[in-house]
Amino acid sequence: MLWSVLQARQSFFKPYTPLGFAVDFLLNVGALLLSVTLYSSAPLLLNILLLTAAFIVYALPPNVSRRKKPKLPPNAQPKTASTSSASATPLSVISTKPFLTHYRGNMMVVTCICILAVDFRLFPRRFAKVETWGTSLMDMGVGSFVFSAGVVASRAVLKERAEGMTTPLAIRLASSLRHSLPLLGLGVIRLISVKGVDYAEHVTEYGVHWNFFFTLGLLPPFVALFQSALKFVPSYAGLAVLLGVLYQIVLESTGLKAYILVSPRTNLLSMNREGIFSFWGYLAIFLAGQDVGMLVLPRNLGPGSKRTTLWLKLGAWSLGWFVLYSLCTDYKYGAGLTVSRRMANLPYMLWVVAFNSVLVLAFAVVDTFLFPAFYKATDSKTEKEAYEIATSRVLRAYNRNGLPVFLVANLLTGLVNLTVPTLDVGAGTTMAILLAYMVALTGFAVVLDMYDVTIKL
Repeated sequence: MLWSVLQARQSFFKPYTPLGFAVDFLLNVGALLLSVTLYSSAPLLLNILLLTAAFIVYALPPNVSRRKKPKLPPNAQPKTASTSSASATPLSVISTKPFLTHYRGNMMVVTCICILAVDFRLFPRRFAKVETWGTSLMDMGVGSFVFSAGVVASRAVLKERAEGMTTPLAIRLASSLRHSLPLLGLGVIRLISVKGVDYAEHVTEYGVHWNFFFTLGLLPPFVALFQSALKFVPSYAGLAVLLGVLYQIVLESTGLKAYILVSPRTNLLSMNREGIFSFWGYLAIFLAGQDVGMLVLPRNLGPGSKRTTLWLKLGAWSLGWFVLYSLCTDYKYGAGLTVSRRMANLPYMLWVVAFNSVLVLAFAVVDTFLFPAFYKATDSKTEKEAYEIATSRVLRAYNRNGLPVFLVANLLTGLVNLTVPTLDVGAGTTMAILLAYMVALTGFAVVLDMYDVTIKL
C-alpha cells in the first residue's frame, strides 16, 4: 500500500531512478523479508509502521508538477480529436489488471523468501510446513502458487470465447503437453540433483521421488480434460467444489486417508502417495483460481462502474468461499474437518481459495482507489501507460517471469545450503545472506524485464 500511495500521490517512481528501485525493493521485498524474520513476533507493529507512513504520504499535498509540453513549430498542425481516436488502438476484451500483477508479484516474493529462510533458525517454526494437520504460512504459499497459476490460465479460455472458437479436446491436450513437458523435465532434474547431493528433504511433503514440479507439470492436461466438463457444470468454481467434495468423500469413506498417512513405503505408489493423491486437491485449487480469473480479467465486468462492480463480485465470491470453509471446518455447525496440506483435502482447498480471494479483493480495492485512470482508459496506449504507472517495477518483474525466477530461487537455495551451515548462523548473518539472496534474485528478474525478456516454460 505504501508503494501505491507514494506513486499515486507523489509520482515517486516516475521516472524510475536508482533511488526509486532501492525504495521499490525495500517496500516490496525488504518489508516482506522483515515480516517473516525480525518482525515475525510483532507483525502488528510492522503493519502499523507501514500504514502510518502511507497515511502521512497520502495527507501531504500531491505532486501536481507535469512536464511541459513541447511547443509545436509555427507550421505544425495540432492533432484533432478525430485523428487521435482514429490512430488509437482499440481495447481488447481482456485487460492486464495492475492489482493482479501486484498480487502475483507479492506471492512470488514471499515464496522465494521462505524457501531459503526456512532453513535458518531465525525463521519461526510456525511458518514452516506442518507435518500432517494444521495451517502455516508455507502451507498457504504452495497452494497460492497453484491458485495464481489458475488465475492467469483463464486468459486463454476468455480469448477463445471472445473469438467464438471451440478448441477440440485433442488439440487442447496436445497444447497442454507442450506446457507440461518442460515442468516434468524440471521435476526430473530436481529429483536427480537432490538425490545426487543427498540434500535434506521431508519425505512426508510429497513422497520419496515426487516434487512440486511434477504436480505443476500434470495440471495442464487434467485442466484440459476438465474443461470438457463445463458442458455439465458450467462453472470452474462448481467444478472445483465438486472435485474437492468427491476427493474428501473418498478420503473419509475408504482407507485412502490411512493409506496416505501410515502406509509403509513398499512400492512406487506408496513411496509417493502424498504427491500423487494431493494432486487432486491442487487441481481443485487451480480450477478455483481459473474461476477468479474469469471473474476479474474481462474488461466488461457488467453494469455499473468497473470499480464498484469489481469490488462487489470479488467481495461476494470471497464471502462465499469463506462460508464454505467455515462450514467445512466448524465442529459445532459444520463437518468438523481439519486442514491437511499433506493430503490437500477439502478444508485445505477451501482455506487456500478463501484466503487468496480476500487477498485479491484487498489488492483490487487499493489499486482501483488510488489509480482510477487505468479503468478510464479508452485506448490500448493510454491503458498501457496507466498500467506502468500503477505497477511496481519489482513486482512486475517477478510476475512476468515467475517460474524462471522460482527455478533460480531453488538453485540459489540449494547453493546456500551446500555452502553455509544454516542452522548454526546468528541473526545478523542470516539477514545478510537472505538480503543478498533477494537482491540477486530481484536483480535477475528486473534485468529480464528491462530487456523485455519473457521466459515461458
